[in-house]
This record gives sequence, structure tokens and C-alpha cells, in this order.
Amino acid sequence: MTSPSNDVTQMLADWSRGDKAALDKLIPVIYQELRSLARHYMSHERPGHTLQTTALVNEAYLRLIGQRNVEWQNRAHFFGVAAQMMRRVLVDHARSVNCSKRGSGAVKISLEEVDLFSEERAEEVLILHEALTSLEALDPRKSRIVELPYFGGLTVDEVAEILGTSPVTVMRDWRAAKAWLYRTIKRQPPE
Repeated sequence: MTSPSNDVTQMLADWSRGDKAALDKLIPVIYQELRSLARHYMSHERPGHTLQTTALVNEAYLRLIGQRNVEWQNRAHFFGVAAQMMRRVLVDHARSVNCSKRGSGAVKISLEEVDLFSEERAEEVLILHEALTSLEALDPRKSRIVELPYFGGLTVDEVAEILGTSPVTVMRDWRAAKAWLYRTIKRQPPE
């Protein structure tokens, strides 16, 4: 009997080779897992936010299935990319919130006709994104080690699998990245 992870990996491989039926079988499986990842991410937010998990999932999902010429290696690879997509969706939305907040006159486009999160949260996402971008320039692996669990809800073992390293290395790099991000974010002057 094959495990669900192997089934997803096989469906991803079949889809990569152009099998449309594999995508049809894959959609319900990955959509539920994407919802679970988004719920995991949103569960870390403070109560009272008007966060819309469905909007995040739908936008990330659309971006994922829109990928062309991708050879999905396995389930972990797919959900690693999903974490990047969720980060991009959140950063894009945070930028639009900040843009309209600063009175630029830009039209605010919501993912579901409601705010994904508050203005305070938008600033936090942008600050984290800028810090992660700086960290990526210095050490891309450490940046991914923060991004994958934070935006994708992946476990240490899944991150290790995606990055081709050991869980011990992931934990060591996680501690170093967290310390670096803390120092970097603390140095940013308040607006």
C-alpha cells in the first residue's frame, strides 16, 4: 500500500508530464493541504483579525497550478513552492494596504472583497519580507529555513527534505536565522 505522500508525489510527477487526469485527482488533495497550511499560518495571528484563509489559499493555489514546465520532485518540493507563493500573496497584499494607507491614490484590490489582515499586520509582513530578502542575499538557505515553516507551515523534517540537509542542520540554521532577523528588525527605525 502506498502512503498519501507517495500518492501526491506520483500525481505531481504525472501532472508534470502533462497528464490532465492526474491534476484532476490531485486538486482535492492539495487544496485541502493548502487550506491546512494557511490555517496553520493564520493560527499564529492575534484574535480579532479579519484574516481570510480562503483568499490566501485560493490565490496561492491559482499561482501554483499556473506554473508551467515545472518538474515537481515530490510532495515536499510542491509545498515548499506553496510556502513561497503564500509569502508572495501576503507581501503583495501588504504592499497594497501600505500603498493605499499612505494616500498614493492607488486602487485597493482585495483578494475576496475583504481585507486579508489589518494595516498593522501588513507592516509586519513587509518588515519580515525585507529582512528575509536581506538574509537571502547573505545566506539563501537560512532565508528558506525561515520561509518554509513560517509561510508554509512545513515541519523541520519537510524543510530538511526540500533543502537536502539534515533536521539538525535545519534547527541550527533556524536558531541563527532567528537571531539575525531579530537583530535586523530591531535596528529598523519606527515609521
